[in-house]
Order: sequence, then C-alpha cells, then structure tokens
Amino acid sequence: MNKELRIPISASMRHVHLCRQDVEALFGAGHQLTPAKALSQPGQFACEETVTICGPKGCIERVRVLGPERQETQLEISRTDEFKLGVDAPIRASGKIEDTPGIRLEGPQGVVELKRGVIQAARHIHMTPADAERLGVEDRQWVMVRVGGKRGIIFDDVLVRVKESYALDMHLDTDEANAADLGPGAWGVLIKNPTRVAPDPDD
Repeated sequence: MNKELRIPISASMRHVHLCRQDVEALFGAGHQLTPAKALSQPGQFACEETVTICGPKGCIERVRVLGPERQETQLEISRTDEFKLGVDAPIRASGKIEDTPGIRLEGPQGVVELKRGVIQAARHIHMTPADAERLGVEDRQWVMVRVGGKRGIIFDDVLVRVKESYALDMHLDTDEANAADLGPGAWGVLIKNPTRVAPDPDD
C-alpha cells in the first residue's frame, strides 16, 4: 500500500460553533470561551463549555462547544442524533447553512432559539497546498478514500479542502466512523480517481 497516499482520519462528535451574541446569551455577558483541548486543525479547540440541544422529539445534553467563535452559530450532528432530536438536517460543508433547520440551545445562563444552522457535516479532508500537490488533488475536488480492516469501506464523495493553515486530516462523523470500526490513529488511502468536482456538497 502506498504510504504517500495515507490520510489520517478523525471522528468528529456532535458539536456546536457559536457566534459572540450566542456565547453571551448562553453563558452570560462578556463570557469568553475556555479552551480545554487543541484539535487537529491549528487554532481550533474544544471548550470547557457545553450546551443542551433540544428538538421536537428530544434533547441531548453536554454537547461540546468548539472554538474560536464564528460569525454565525452552527450545530453539527449525526444522522443518529437527528432521530433522537426529531430534525432533518442536510449534508453540508461547514458554513453552508442556508435553508437548514434550527434548534433550541440551552446554556447555564440562557436559551437561544436557533433559526437555522443545523447540519450533517459533509465528510472532508483538510490539507495544505503542499499536501494537495503531493496527493495530486485540488481544492473542492471530490475524491474517494479506502479504509481497511474487518469493516473496511470506501468513502465516496469526500470533499477536499485546501488551505495553508490546515493540517492533513479527514473528518467523519461518529456514524461513519463507527460503521468502519475506526478508532484513534485511524487512516485511509486516497483513491486517485476523483468522483466529481462540484460547487457544493448538497447538490
């Protein structure tokens, strides 16, 4: 197997990115998010803060807030989470929240009735321009990634995201990672025959 085509893989649990207004509504005026753990992407971190999310059918407690703050609040959940909450979230790239459902966020100091921003994150690979050149791919290209093991699988429609500040890492949600029985240190191999190039992951 060509080690040059290996891609590290991380499972991303449900989490929420908050804007400044919603941070203050949920945790109090002037509150600053408290970093608890650095994430794979430089400058990104899991926070000490958590919220409860509530949909028409149920609630999920202790949903982790990720920092830093965003311009607009966005909640990323799995399909399994949707069944519990009673929402139907589209598969989108991060930040593409037009025409998405809302949800109720509950914090220790208040509540936010989110009008939109609930998504299933499209599976994607972060990489630098140097990584992209080495792997022979380009920004916003769709590729496939093969994962081995007893529950080996090929992930189709994987969105490539290229930026100098990124670190090489493929992000899946917990449903996808569990389906392939992936754990810490997981990796896959890029299949160098891209499926398509598209402007958005929800077309």
